[in-house]
Amino acid sequence: MEATALTKEILDKYRSTFYQDSKNILAQNVCSRIDPFDVCLVRKQVEQPLHIFQHKVESEGKPVTNQKNSGRCWLFAALNCMRIPLMKSLNIDEFEFSQAYLFFWDKIERSNFFLNNIVETAKRNEPIDGRLVSFLLNDPISDGGQWDMLVNLINKHGLMPKKCFPETFSCEQSVRLNAILKSKLREFAKELRDMAANDSTDEELQAKIDKQMSTVYRVVGICLGIPNDTFTWEYYDKSKNYQSIGPISPLEFYTKYVKPVFNVDDKICLVNDPRENNKFGQAYTIDLLGNVVGGRPIIYNNQPIELLMKLAAESIKNGEAVWFGCEVVKRLASKPGIEDLEIHNFKLVFGTDIQLGMSKADRLLYGESMMSHAMVFTGVSFKGKEVTKFRVENSWGEDRGEKGYFMMTANWFKEFVFEVVVDKKYVSKEVLDVQNKPPIVLPAWDPMGTLAN
Repeated sequence: MEATALTKEILDKYRSTFYQDSKNILAQNVCSRIDPFDVCLVRKQVEQPLHIFQHKVESEGKPVTNQKNSGRCWLFAALNCMRIPLMKSLNIDEFEFSQAYLFFWDKIERSNFFLNNIVETAKRNEPIDGRLVSFLLNDPISDGGQWDMLVNLINKHGLMPKKCFPETFSCEQSVRLNAILKSKLREFAKELRDMAANDSTDEELQAKIDKQMSTVYRVVGICLGIPNDTFTWEYYDKSKNYQSIGPISPLEFYTKYVKPVFNVDDKICLVNDPRENNKFGQAYTIDLLGNVVGGRPIIYNNQPIELLMKLAAESIKNGEAVWFGCEVVKRLASKPGIEDLEIHNFKLVFGTDIQLGMSKADRLLYGESMMSHAMVFTGVSFKGKEVTKFRVENSWGEDRGEKGYFMMTANWFKEFVFEVVVDKKYVSKEVLDVQNKPPIVLPAWDPMGTLAN
């Protein structure tokens, strides 16, 4: 088929057709002044009783968190899950883990991971302008992450209360820090590839990475601060009694106080990838994806969406919050906090629907969908035995939703949720055994490797 140019006759036809429909003129008048997605909001859906649930975790974490202008949702969501049982065990009203602490170590570890990947691709004889190296260089350091990356950080570096390592400007607005690191990491990548091309030994390459990482550590330390090796945390419990923990290392704090009530190694991450070539009941991983050299690999245990929903609901009924990853921006009314397939009527305004014109599998294949954000399930409702909706704790502050909480319908879950993390005790042996299968390696640019931010 020959390409068809847009001739004046064709464009005149489009114009004439547009103005023949008075609804188009009305929609144009409104959408030229107001957010088009707000114009498409369905009033009747907003009027539903949104934030009442049959089952909720016993006490949700306080205060509502805010990742601000950073891509740290995966850290916030995980720490929001973990603080609930810790607050109960310590008998406290409010608590936040230090998101800045894990953010610091992720920047350090991920920079080292990237530089080692550059050496790995050089050894594979991957061309500098080939797809793999170009993909790695396009975004050598980002804020986003996956569950297994969080596990790597906690098992190696532990956790701290936020009071002991608070936020900095570059935690809350990370774009400048990332710009500095990206520039240096690309520069360092050239140095390493030049050395590899000149047959440098592994020892020489490692010595160069060590020198480069000293620079990275200095940059990150200047922007984020450097956590102390030990800390002392003082607080009041619910009875207004003074309490003190420490001096203690972050790893000891996790091991002694957090791990008994929330052991990250007791959790399993299940994903839903319905593409025809990616079978359910199979383990997958992503080439060169991770953040800690020597850490556990990113494993995707691919299962039907119905199982993910069932296990998430079961966890909540048993009082356990659930970390999950989704594509948050689709069919989202952010201000009232509604994730619902019926919340927008795009066809009424534009004469055509969007976002649901393909299946979930085809949206992955055609770049229309991918996991982009992580949040926490804290409530669920049923109609009979069928799940109808979930309560969602977000990390965007109190201004959106019901003081920071969203409502998600079950149908939205099926279309836009991609992974959930639940305790292994809820999972059958058959599903757990998938975790031990040799994973199929997907390419670095596969949409399932997208990082939640």
